[in-house]
Amino acid sequence: MKRDTGYRYLDPSALARVKNLSLAARGVVEGFISGMHSSPMRGFSVEFAEHREYVRGDNLRYLDWRMLARTDRLYIKQYEEETNLKAQIILDTSGSMLYRHGPSMTKLDYGSYLAAILAYLMTRQQDAVGLTTFDEKVRLDMPARTSPRHFGEMMRQLEGTADRLRSRSEIDPGSGTMVAETLHRLAERFKRRCLIILISDLYDEPEAVMKALHHFRHRRHELIVFHIFDAAELDFPFRDTVRFVDLETGERLQVDPSYVRDEYQRQIQEFVARYRKSCGDCQIDYVMTNTSVPYDVMLSRYLHKRSTL
Repeated sequence: MKRDTGYRYLDPSALARVKNLSLAARGVVEGFISGMHSSPMRGFSVEFAEHREYVRGDNLRYLDWRMLARTDRLYIKQYEEETNLKAQIILDTSGSMLYRHGPSMTKLDYGSYLAAILAYLMTRQQDAVGLTTFDEKVRLDMPARTSPRHFGEMMRQLEGTADRLRSRSEIDPGSGTMVAETLHRLAERFKRRCLIILISDLYDEPEAVMKALHHFRHRRHELIVFHIFDAAELDFPFRDTVRFVDLETGERLQVDPSYVRDEYQRQIQEFVARYRKSCGDCQIDYVMTNTSVPYDVMLSRYLHKRSTL
């Protein structure tokens, strides 16, 4: 891909900092393995899926000679079971993800940048990646593919989703959140084992969400959860009386910060701790971050740590 990507959520400077990192599956996933991932499959499926460009080291027996004759370029025939890894990025696009305090980006923008760079890394290492967005229900469900055209469409969908949600106002609040219910439905939909990457603020009942995540684990998917906050949601820096607006219902609440600060911080810390412990117990990677931490820095640290485990 060119350095000037042309995509809003694919920043060249961020790509430069993570370009040498890879996202390898720890567990056994379905797909043909060429060295990066382990696989329970043996051989190739007879069902043709798509072409990909030849890279040095590919088995020449799978070259498409007809494509070479037509285009003067080398392409490999890729079959349904050949993909190194299938990954599905699940992005929360509910109203609460539109929150930001001060000049920081919204949680949705942060999640979109993260989704874009993860999709780039996986496409670059010739893994299949798909994109699902949801609020109270699934809004977009793009299956995992490996082609650059598919990647480009994912980037355009991310931009379109953000534009539609940003056009809303306090009078016209965003959609509500049904994290647990939606994840249960998706766990039933994804039949083949894959890597599930959830990007969300997880504003739902933790016990219900964890049951849904366990549903994925029961089906032997591997999971990474990126828990996204605005820094103000963690620090609660407000001093004067402030009016809060629920971005999902439009409800307004006037609060004296000095009166609620201690209890709020206790509850948010407990909220995070419950997810961290429950994910650890279920062998789910849990990464908590906030929009004041550069997403590429956070991701670089995580992938480096993951590669050493």
